[in-house]
Amino acid sequence: MRTRGLRGALAADTEVGAGNVLARVLAHGADPDGPGLTFDTAVDGHPAEEPLTLGRLDERVAARAAWLHERGVRPRDPVAVWATAAADMVLSFLALARLGAIPALMNGKLRPEIAAEYIRRLRGVGVLADDAHTALLAGHDLGAPLLGTPTQAGTGDPSAAPAHYRHHPDDPIVITHTSGTTGVPKAVLHSHASLFAATRHLLTMPQAQGTTRILNALPAPHTATVLMVNQALGNSAQMLLLSEQDGERVLDAIQRWHPDGVFGFSVTWAELARFDLSGYDLDSVRLWFNTGDCSHEPHIRRLVAVGSRDTVTRDGVVRVPGSVFIDGLGSSEMGHSMFHITHRADTDRYGRCIGRPYQFTKVAVLDADGEPVPTGEVGFLGVDSPSLFRGYWNDSVTTYRFRQRGWYLTGDLVRTDAEGRYYHLDRAVDSVDAGDGRRLFTALSEERILAACPDVTDCTVVIVAEAGGVVTDVLLELAAGADEAEDRTERVRAALGADVGGTLRRVVPVRSADIPVTVTGKVRKVVLRERYLTEAAS
Repeated sequence: MRTRGLRGALAADTEVGAGNVLARVLAHGADPDGPGLTFDTAVDGHPAEEPLTLGRLDERVAARAAWLHERGVRPRDPVAVWATAAADMVLSFLALARLGAIPALMNGKLRPEIAAEYIRRLRGVGVLADDAHTALLAGHDLGAPLLGTPTQAGTGDPSAAPAHYRHHPDDPIVITHTSGTTGVPKAVLHSHASLFAATRHLLTMPQAQGTTRILNALPAPHTATVLMVNQALGNSAQMLLLSEQDGERVLDAIQRWHPDGVFGFSVTWAELARFDLSGYDLDSVRLWFNTGDCSHEPHIRRLVAVGSRDTVTRDGVVRVPGSVFIDGLGSSEMGHSMFHITHRADTDRYGRCIGRPYQFTKVAVLDADGEPVPTGEVGFLGVDSPSLFRGYWNDSVTTYRFRQRGWYLTGDLVRTDAEGRYYHLDRAVDSVDAGDGRRLFTALSEERILAACPDVTDCTVVIVAEAGGVVTDVLLELAAGADEAEDRTERVRAALGADVGGTLRRVVPVRSADIPVTVTGKVRKVVLRERYLTEAAS
């Protein structure tokens, strides 16, 4: 079946959802020798970075499903999965979904005590963990047995796998979680229908350039990777999934694998900004796609200056220098980016602009009582979308705390302009009410510093209300070769503007090697404040 025909068939298929895309793609006549998935580690003796065909992928999933079924895993059974390799996470997800079970995918960088508590709260039937994470769980009460490793699961007999579970649209399909760096993460539940809602919409649209050979630099346990696996299968696309997403690994993979699209979080683009990209072979990249936190202008500009893209001219389609960056704002709870804006080298709409919402979602800017605010006024972002998560697993209190008047409150502060575009100013918890109707924003402040200081590759702004008033601390990650001894205080103060600049307490240069990297970057403010600013104040 041609890809266009397959995409249309999937979009119209009422049975397809996040839990059975692989099975439905094959049922619609996709070539078993066509593209499945490619992993950066070996899979059951299959070499790393050698593509698994669609048929081979289905067989490896069936082997794991048989192994898990033999150990008593049944429909609607939660099973925690804690591993590092993308192959372990993705194949475990596909196998558990085939059984109708509920995979709970966990960030491999969680502290062991937090991971153990998270597993206990799941009240699952078992845990799949690789050797390294099995060792970390030793001595902890998990409330569930260790079933074995994902590698052991691959030894199952694919012919013994039960028939694919037939999902109802409301069936729970996966539990992912928030970062978990500052405490036990929230367990985010998606259903068969909710986690396919955005993909179904995208399948009705023309396939974008940069989506036929994809480098997935998204964290493997994240909702975004589950989405990308299903999108790649639905598009009959080739996709290499990375187990680690630091900048050097991503650049090496681009040069080695030559993708036309790279998908990741803003923290990865910030890491790429540390490198002189002109020294790398990035010409194959047409598209950079960002989700999670929206990205900063200087990071985007560095990326769109490299790569190449197809453009339509009077003479036909022509390949021109410079790539495209699609920015968005999303979270595990949203089930997909809610907004999108396209940047090229010749575009200039920045200032934390996240563009317009996708057609499948409704959004609003609300006051504290859940009422819409006027255009241009800052308020809380409310979302209503078929892609939204179903709630926090075993935590109805938190689930309903973030619901108001039919909206899911994302925790973001935004505003709109007269043309219907949205701008992201900050996470609500990171902003500070300075009185007199003034609110100070950290993310917007970081944007201004980076735009004004070309010798700074990244920065973190922490604004805190203390007994003596509001104070602002700024950490600067300097570009290679920048003068570390230079006092940038006044330059930073001017970039911040009168309101935030008037609260500036200190500017602290930090080394890139000391910056903690998390899967989303949202917790950097907390970690960096504890690590550097407390030391600076003592």
